[in-house]
Amino acid sequence: MGKSNLLHHKMFEKANVSLICILGMFASFLVSRAGLSIFMFLFGINALRHVPVRQWLQQKWWLLGLAWVGMYALSGLWSTDIDEWNNHVQVKLPFLLMPIAFAWAPPFSQRHLQIFTAAVAGMLVMAAGYTMGKFLSDPQFYIAEYKVSHMLPTLPKKDYIRSSTATALALVWCIYAWPQLTHKVRVFTGICIGIIVVYLHILAAKSGLVSLYLFLGMWAIYLTIGRRKLIGLVVLIALPLAGMVAVRAIPTLRERANYIGFTIYMYTHGHSTNNLGDVARLVSYELATDLIRQHPLTGVGAGDMRLEMNKLYASRYPTIEEHGRLVPHNMFLVVALACGMGTALLFAIWVFWPLAWLRRNRQSFFFFAVWLILFVQLMIEPGLEIQFGVFVYLFFLLLHLREVRQPFNRPALPADDHQ
Repeated sequence: MGKSNLLHHKMFEKANVSLICILGMFASFLVSRAGLSIFMFLFGINALRHVPVRQWLQQKWWLLGLAWVGMYALSGLWSTDIDEWNNHVQVKLPFLLMPIAFAWAPPFSQRHLQIFTAAVAGMLVMAAGYTMGKFLSDPQFYIAEYKVSHMLPTLPKKDYIRSSTATALALVWCIYAWPQLTHKVRVFTGICIGIIVVYLHILAAKSGLVSLYLFLGMWAIYLTIGRRKLIGLVVLIALPLAGMVAVRAIPTLRERANYIGFTIYMYTHGHSTNNLGDVARLVSYELATDLIRQHPLTGVGAGDMRLEMNKLYASRYPTIEEHGRLVPHNMFLVVALACGMGTALLFAIWVFWPLAWLRRNRQSFFFFAVWLILFVQLMIEPGLEIQFGVFVYLFFLLLHLREVRQPFNRPALPADDHQ
């Protein structure tokens, strides 16, 4: 075997391991926290082997991530609850590994891409089946639960926000990968997409539906200004109609919409109660902003966020019980509360930095759509303070970012040479 062929095969050996690790990560996201950590680590080791550390230091975006995460670690010096501080720091360890691991991971071949797309779509359909199985076991009970904002069980368990967001983002990937799929894989993936869209409406999680409709709206505009104007216009017109029909036809979604309307009414009439989730978010913004004003340079420390928030809840909103007392549901406020305004500025630069890599091409459109969906999540959830939230953010952002920064013309597998 010649030297070039040997290198070719080594690259695809590394790519095969990367694919296994990536699929392992996604499967573990649904069923195992420990498995997720293990596959993340293995993916990083595989991608970074034989890459000199000096090349890591050329990744400015990664270094900026180290800076704001490092401030979380440093805030242990002024945090009194060290166990809580440790939890907030530990969940951010993937920021130290995943960006550079994806940067040096070998590109997917067309076969890799098809396996990955079909596998992820299939796993999400199975996860949807778990939820629908629960719903069909007692539909009247679960419909009634939606009247008080209790959601259907999902995989991963007790995290319908990350579950629904990941489902919507996986749908974005399936549409992105569509031109590279064979006919059989397209049929399978198309069926999965249809099931996923219906499932997201039955689950009726705001995070998933906002992500879905935000992307579909952007995609319709993208098609309209491109070569498929008629399709884009049809999608644009169909979206609000489909939403209205879904609210009328799907009982869980209807109850969810009624509950949101009720919380808006209660808030505008001066009611603040722990039984109203959306109102609790607004209260968390108010209290966090006051604490940031009191500690603008260093914040209160990553370990003391909940402690300091609880003090303000107790003094201003004593009727809100402890389980309804939230850290601010906005990631920029969380970083400022934990480590001060300077760190929040570093974090904001880190979030917006990848937009500098956008170009006028299809890859960049889909990356921007994913970035915007994740940005909206940062504005309404403290997702980067929990393991699943960190995974969803990094996995889908870096997956599409790699497509932007690597050529779309995919190398063939060695076995493809004779096909």
